[in-house]
Amino acid sequence: MMDGGITPRPVADISLQYFNPKQSTIVDMIMIQLISAILVGLFVLVWKGQELNQQDVTLFMAGIMVAFFLLNSVYARITQ
Repeated sequence: MMDGGITPRPVADISLQYFNPKQSTIVDMIMIQLISAILVGLFVLVWKGQELNQQDVTLFMAGIMVAFFLLNSVYARITQ
């Protein structure tokens, strides 16, 4: 159970897997954040678009476009 260290080997293995996630996990988290930013921006424009002024609508549309382009670039790197 002990390999000469203070921490038992199973605990060390679990902590290494937890604190050092694989690259795909980090990429998945980034993609989820970008998708949620796009959806939140679209929902705000749909439900509160009449109450927003032109500058706010422009900022929301620019944010949606930036998030969409970032999502496309992440997806393009994944599929290569």
